Amino acid sequence: MAKPLMAKATAVWLVDNTTISFKQIGDFVGMHELEVQGIADGDVAAGVKGFDPITNNQLTQDEIDAAQDNPLHKLKLKFNPSAAGEEKRRGPRYTPLSKRQDRPNSILWLVKFHPELSDGQIAKLVGTTKPTIQSIRERTHWNISNMQPIDPVALGLCKQSELDMIVQKAAAKKAAEGGVMSDDERRKLVSTEQSLEMDAAPKIPTAIEGLETFSLSDDPEDEKDDEPIVDADSFFNLPKGGSDDEEDEPRP
Repeated sequence: MAKPLMAKATAVWLVDNTTISFKQIGDFVGMHELEVQGIADGDVAAGVKGFDPITNNQLTQDEIDAAQDNPLHKLKLKFNPSAAGEEKRRGPRYTPLSKRQDRPNSILWLVKFHPELSDGQIAKLVGTTKPTIQSIRERTHWNISNMQPIDPVALGLCKQSELDMIVQKAAAKKAAEGGVMSDDERRKLVSTEQSLEMDAAPKIPTAIEGLETFSLSDDPEDEKDDEPIVDADSFFNLPKGGSDDEEDEPRP
């Protein structure tokens, strides 16, 4: 659905000059209902001047009257040739200047913990270029020694839902290929919410001296019956003595 030009300013004008519900305005301009309510309360879009959609050939007065009379009516944008192509733009994701220095750290995190993601997916997620990703994969980046892997969601370079979406796509592709995944790979290929809900698998300690016969079973019946019973005397190889009544010979 096409959105009006200057959507937030249009929402400000509709809130100030009409009695249309917040949900109707939000659906029309592509904003959440609570965000429109924030405009009405003065918490959102403070200082934004309203943009009249009637004089700018985006709405008709009849359409506004119909929306005011019927809370279920959805506003329809009047066709405006100048608005064509404004909703979808091609090109890399825009990253603010203050966060561009953090992109290499986020790329290193994605390459380390999600190596199944393609260069195109990473470039689209954090707004970078494929040569930069390739240099970090091969550890030939000029600043690789000073870089630390940091979650791009924590840096504000992408949303958690966006990261989960591309991870799920990678999981579906891996399943379609029929490859066998280890537990670590399986946790990497699921979303964060699904990974946190998984139970940790018990691990048996290995390569530790004295635990060669370690068993998780508590059932004594599982033990071998053919093992000889060793008593203390035979274990220490002590000589067998006589009866308790035998006295020591007197010394000369």
